Amino acid sequence: MFDGLRKFWQSNRPARDENEPARDRGKHQRPHNIFEAAAVYVAACAEDDQAEMDEASGWVSPEALSFGVNELACRAVIALARERDESPRDVARSLLGLPAA
Repeated sequence: MFDGLRKFWQSNRPARDENEPARDRGKHQRPHNIFEAAAVYVAACAEDDQAEMDEASGWVSPEALSFGVNELACRAVIALARERDESPRDVARSLLGLPAA
C-alpha cells in the first residue's frame, strides 16, 4: 500500500532542476500542504531516505506534520481493515506486531 502511495506521489511530483539554486526552488510552485508533507515523510521513512524525510519535515510545522502523519495512519489502517475484512484494531495491532486483543 505504501509503495503504491510512493509511486503515485512520485509520478505527480514536479521534477526538480538540480542546477536551479535551492533558494529559487519552489518560487514557481504552490506551497505544500500537510497531507503532501505527511505522504512524502511516511514514504521516506518506509524507504529509510533521511534526505527526503528532512525535506518533507521542512514543508510544514512539526505540529502540522504530526497531524498529517496521524491522519495518514488512520486512513491506512481503515483501508487495510476493509481489504482484510478485519477490524481496524486488529489490523493496527498486527502492523505493530502485537498479539490480537
